[in-house]
Amino acid sequence: MGPRLLRTPTLLTLCCLAATCAGAQVFVVGMKTATEDAVTDFKPTRLTLPEGHLNERERRELLQNLVAEQGFAHRNLPLGAGLTLLANGNMTPGGEEYRKMLYKQGQSAGPGDRVEISAVDIKPDRIVLDFNGGPFPKHRFLSHIQLNDAPIAQRGPDVTGCRVTLVFEGGVPEISAAEVKALLDPVIDFHAKTSEEAFASTMPPKVREAVAAHEVLVGMSKRMVLAAMGAPNSKSREHADASDEDSPRYEEWIYGVTPQPIQFVRFKGDKVVRLEIAELGKPVEIRDKNELNTVTVAEDNRRVVQLGDAQVGEEGKRAAPPPTLRKPGEAPPAPAPGGMAPVQIPGSSKPADPSAHPQGDTSHLGSE
Repeated sequence: MGPRLLRTPTLLTLCCLAATCAGAQVFVVGMKTATEDAVTDFKPTRLTLPEGHLNERERRELLQNLVAEQGFAHRNLPLGAGLTLLANGNMTPGGEEYRKMLYKQGQSAGPGDRVEISAVDIKPDRIVLDFNGGPFPKHRFLSHIQLNDAPIAQRGPDVTGCRVTLVFEGGVPEISAAEVKALLDPVIDFHAKTSEEAFASTMPPKVREAVAAHEVLVGMSKRMVLAAMGAPNSKSREHADASDEDSPRYEEWIYGVTPQPIQFVRFKGDKVVRLEIAELGKPVEIRDKNELNTVTVAEDNRRVVQLGDAQVGEEGKRAAPPPTLRKPGEAPPAPAPGGMAPVQIPGSSKPADPSAHPQGDTSHLGSE
């Protein structure tokens, strides 16, 4: 009887624990609970847009200035595609439909999370921007092929990005990257400094203005040119004299494609020494004078530095005397008996320079 009485409460305890665990597995989070913190209020922008249409040069500049830019999410961004923003208009979906998208597709970024533009696609009436890798995984054909029931290529990581489509009524205008960021402000905050802006803030005002206007000045460094123009279309490295391999080498960056203006930026070392701008119907514009008043670069890429001391031979200037421990006006000490002394040259009232005979006793040379 004793052992049976002990088994009964043990069995009841196990049944209660099983019932408790079974009840805990039934808990499900609904849409209201999952999206109760999502912000649905929306305030459209009021930005004056240009009237002209986007040309090829402006399109390339827009791509260069938008890709890899970072900002902070102003609201919950849904995972995947489907979020559309009308320029100076509303966002779709909105309200409850926006909550349903977050609940069904999941969240890519929350308010305050850092996001990065990973791809930009410019179409006639819209700009498609992918953030944090985009909404779709990279397709790998080999993942569909199996060998002994094992795929040849493993499946890549799950996507965590989103896509925002910026739509323009009447087509994409002559818009800049800064204006695109301003239109995206209800969704993404780009007010934080980019690396180019942070670098430009440390430069002189003339360089900051050139970087903001996307212009190249003779005397700029490669980093300044990248901040102003972005990556070049192509690069070339050649010798100054094609027939002489020992001649100085220079590097040339080429920006633009025909029929748009083409810029040839020539570097020697890290500095721009020549700029050529070729435009259809106009003579080639050549700039080869330093516009920044920086240190010049010689033909062999050496920096030319002017010493601060007076140079011998300059009119009205004398070389600085060598350092000495004697006080001003103090005569040099008399030579010791049998030691070195200035040489007296026959027929001369001035003693010879003792540095002409740096070794040995020269006092006997003038005693004849």
